[in-house]
Amino acid sequence: MSKSAAGPRKLRSQAWFGKQDRDGFVHRAWMKNQGYPDDLFDGRPIIGICNTWSEFTPCNGHFRELADFVKRGVWEAGGFPLEFPVTSLGETQLRPTAMLFRNLVAMDVEESIRANPMDGVVLLMGCDKTTPALLMGAASCDLPTIGLSGGPMLNGKFRGRDIGSGTDVWKMSEQVRAGELSGEDFAAAESCMNRSKGHCQTMGTASTMACMVEALGVSLPENAAIPAVDARRNRLAQLTGRRIVEMVKEDLSLSKVMTREAFENAIKVNAAIGGSTNAVIHLIAIARRLGVPLTLEDWDRIGAGVPCLVNLQPTGRYLMEEFYYAGGLPAVLRELGDFLHRDLPTVNGRMLWENVREAECFDREVIATAAAPLRKESGIAVLRGNLAPDGAIIKPSAATPALMRHRGRAVVFESIEDFHARIDDPDLDIDETCVMVLKHCGPRGYPGMAEVGNMPLPPKILKRGITDMVRISDARMSGTAYGTVVLHTSPEAAAGGPLALVREGDMIELDVAARRLHLDVSDAELARRRAAWVAPPSPARGWIKLYVDHVEQAHLGADLDFLAGGSGAEVARESH
Repeated sequence: MSKSAAGPRKLRSQAWFGKQDRDGFVHRAWMKNQGYPDDLFDGRPIIGICNTWSEFTPCNGHFRELADFVKRGVWEAGGFPLEFPVTSLGETQLRPTAMLFRNLVAMDVEESIRANPMDGVVLLMGCDKTTPALLMGAASCDLPTIGLSGGPMLNGKFRGRDIGSGTDVWKMSEQVRAGELSGEDFAAAESCMNRSKGHCQTMGTASTMACMVEALGVSLPENAAIPAVDARRNRLAQLTGRRIVEMVKEDLSLSKVMTREAFENAIKVNAAIGGSTNAVIHLIAIARRLGVPLTLEDWDRIGAGVPCLVNLQPTGRYLMEEFYYAGGLPAVLRELGDFLHRDLPTVNGRMLWENVREAECFDREVIATAAAPLRKESGIAVLRGNLAPDGAIIKPSAATPALMRHRGRAVVFESIEDFHARIDDPDLDIDETCVMVLKHCGPRGYPGMAEVGNMPLPPKILKRGITDMVRISDARMSGTAYGTVVLHTSPEAAAGGPLALVREGDMIELDVAARRLHLDVSDAELARRRAAWVAPPSPARGWIKLYVDHVEQAHLGADLDFLAGGSGAEVARESH
């Protein structure tokens, strides 16, 4: 029987507000203390607006205003908007790392959606981990859901040139350590880099994940790139509010949009934009919440042959402001053309290709053509070998070509504290041919898998004009970072992975073309070292204990082992 023949679908929220008994009285009456009239409870869709606003999260600091525009749209479409907070993850402020709390926020989102009387959800997200956390939690509930990113900052401006958040911090910091930039000039740039509301204006993790949301079809077109302070961001918020009400009526849930083919499109888009390595771990985690198979091998295979089209920092020249003016992600999607699965549903009710087939590019310096790309090969390379039996990744577009095949002596740092204590020592036994190895910075080891994999080079190397070396760790790196950096080595050192067994002076071989990462130590010697290895103790209490005891390894998305798959949004038993 069709939905129309069966009558309108019963709204989930009516299990609270549609009951004409004591419990219905309680649910409606307490909401009315905010001044809501009777007719708001008569069967109109209740839209939850999941807000990650926090003054500790500068990227999302404008979300109070953005939520108001979403509410306008919901009201206009005949819905009833109700805003709810979840824990906000500020990449720049949270210690030891925001990634430690991504899964906690995903749980917060999932349980908040399931426990409250909502029929559809708008996700307000911007800063790096807020996007995957909200998508993971919402995917586990699978209600009609639409994403709205906060948008990037305007370009940084410093002494006549544009500077990008993150990328230019790393560059200028190295210049200070090399004696090429004064501390005074470095301090002066501090007030010039982040000069408006919004998230990083480089193609870091925040911008990358906003692009992933749009590529997956979970946002309205143009969501990824409109600057946070542009009036068109508020217009998009209002249209988002209107659209979620229609989605509830259509029963357009997340699982109908975020299919296997949609994830394949997102992998290709990540290659085309020169996106963050962090997208690998986040998309795998999101897919696993939906039961969609997605592996490291998919990233390597599906992304292979996709050209890099977007000329943005850290792998290019420009920033997100120019990207939007050039046509934004719709122009990239149109240019990718036959690389994509075109006939996929999106949250605006149209197929992906319908949304972008007329999209124009207005600046080929920023968005190149597929026929004449910025780089012919892009994407993520997945490495394996006795040093990374479950995989490690590298971003070739951010690496030095001459180092993509390299053999060098290991200089080993047992922890981030060990690294900081020794890296500036002029007597450190290291040269540019060495391989820097950092341990115990993975999901369990840090804990939380911090963005420390792009280790700063020793000053004595920098002062010789050398700006890149091979670096290997079980950590992540900022999406704004660059270099020949091998990341996400799995299993991690704290889990007893081979990385834990590397010693000073061991020879390591990297061959990106062959997808090989090899520790030149015999199996017998590795077995002797493993027998002497002692696992680090588990934390004593709290979230960190739960996280360390249950977090999966990087190649599985670093989610908690009991959160794979979803529980839906079945209405629980009554509360009274």
